[in-house]
Amino acid sequence: MTTESVRLYDAATLSDLCWPDSADGRYAKSFLLPLMESNVSAYIRNANTRLMALSVDGMVLPVTAGDGEYGDNTFVCSPYTHYVRYAREELDRLPSRPLRAALSVLLNGIGAGLRAARFDACVMVNNWLLSTNLYPERLTESHMRVIVATLKRQYPGHAIMLRSLTSSLHGPLLEGCRREGACLVPSRQIYLLRPADPAWQNAKARWLLKRDYALIERHGYTIDGPGQIGESDVPRIEELYGKLYLEKYSRYNPDFSREFIRLALRDGILQLHGLRKDGRLDAVLGFFCRDGIMTTPLFGYDTALPQRLGLYRMLSAALLELARENGHLLHESAGAAQFKRNRGARADIEYSAVFCDHLPIGTRLAWRSLAGLLTRVGIPVMRKYKL
Repeated sequence: MTTESVRLYDAATLSDLCWPDSADGRYAKSFLLPLMESNVSAYIRNANTRLMALSVDGMVLPVTAGDGEYGDNTFVCSPYTHYVRYAREELDRLPSRPLRAALSVLLNGIGAGLRAARFDACVMVNNWLLSTNLYPERLTESHMRVIVATLKRQYPGHAIMLRSLTSSLHGPLLEGCRREGACLVPSRQIYLLRPADPAWQNAKARWLLKRDYALIERHGYTIDGPGQIGESDVPRIEELYGKLYLEKYSRYNPDFSREFIRLALRDGILQLHGLRKDGRLDAVLGFFCRDGIMTTPLFGYDTALPQRLGLYRMLSAALLELARENGHLLHESAGAAQFKRNRGARADIEYSAVFCDHLPIGTRLAWRSLAGLLTRVGIPVMRKYKL
């Protein structure tokens, strides 16, 4: 395979792209075509990036490119937001005040250095602009090698990044990136669960899940699937996601607009399910699957309702039941660590593989220093405090 077998399409050349006649090809077309023909920010309001489609060996992968503007950008397309702005917010979750203070000072110094090194001049491969990117199972080290070589040639001033890589899901690809000279930058601790496999859950975990699921009927909710959720629910879905992921967690999470939710509803880029009571939708989730792995980038509930109602527990139980029925491995992303561990989820460290050896020495040092710091300090903190 050579770099000539890799082609990159933007909005101007998109009509030349022959979309593969496969499940992944049809999904890519449904997802990427509207965002590329219009404007990414019309669908994800805080995504300031250029979206392109990369074709290689019968696969179409999204590619995003940023030039280091450092605006208020979502973490899914801005390394600076991910590793500085978002990390600064995450410090509030640490129970140790001295540790919070020390890491805050460290982050301020790192942030200044990363800005000077044009940290956000970055091209991201297979970036679906969601909190978790799922990779095609057939994407190999040889594919990665020619993709990176092609992008280095077309974007000589940009780092090349692959987000959302973990050793348990992408071991060979991760090691291939390391062999090819990428620095592996830890990003977060994520949680994986296979609900259909009894070996993943002990008796306590199964009891907790059964108890959580029983709350749905006890509180008079029904679970609505794609057939019951319609256009009239779109504003409420936008509201529920915003209440949790933007207002409670962070404004740096992807800010899905109504147009994105309509796209998910119409073309199935996310499978939407929700909890409804007396005609009112009070919780919603949207998932997608690839090669037996399932993840949920859209998740929200009415945070104004009493916490004792247990909407988060009910919605999580509904999600785990969907994963069990499908026989999928559930990628639960980050957050709510103890809750997920108690129900059988297993932790893994997620990395971004960053190719930067073609860049000026200052930028190379910035990336490699960050990777070293997060490996020596970040990972132990995440594991100690079970973040």
